[in-house]
Amino acid sequence: MPLPFLTADRGFDAGEDVALPFDDHDQWRRPYRPGPWRVGAAALALLLASFMLLATVIIAFAAAGTAAAICLAAASLVVLAALRLLRMGTWVSRHGVRRVGFLRTTTLPWSRAKAVRTVQQPVRWLGLPRTVQGQALVLVPNGAGDQMVLLTDHSADFLSRVEAFDRAADTVEAWNAEYAAAR
Repeated sequence: MPLPFLTADRGFDAGEDVALPFDDHDQWRRPYRPGPWRVGAAALALLLASFMLLATVIIAFAAAGTAAAICLAAASLVVLAALRLLRMGTWVSRHGVRRVGFLRTTTLPWSRAKAVRTVQQPVRWLGLPRTVQGQALVLVPNGAGDQMVLLTDHSADFLSRVEAFDRAADTVEAWNAEYAAAR
């Protein structure tokens, strides 16, 4: 007796580009999966936080309340940083495009987007100061303003994943084409 609700093979039979019936375009969504570099860095941060929480328990049993509180606060900061690291990236919805950074989030409505295109330019390697020649998906706003880099092929999401970068860039360009025309 097949039990399709217990297996994941239904998701692999359908293409990834097929919209699900409950697909809500009003909610913010990331048009790609987080890359292995981003997930690996967050996993290492959470592993460090688990050791810090273990140290907190040991310090608390040693009756050093202030030191345990400091260690708990530091572990909480590491957990929050790991969660924010996983949240970073480009998000789209019917309302616009949102670029989530580690410390800052920028949202631009589709009505203010003049163009979204892929360009060859120097890009940052894994978000570090070192730049290499690569591809970037940039959003050019209407009027004055600098273009906003949405995705790069050397980021933590797309390093050594050229096909994933192309799919994500095409998806964001399609969202722009669909909702920029609706202005």
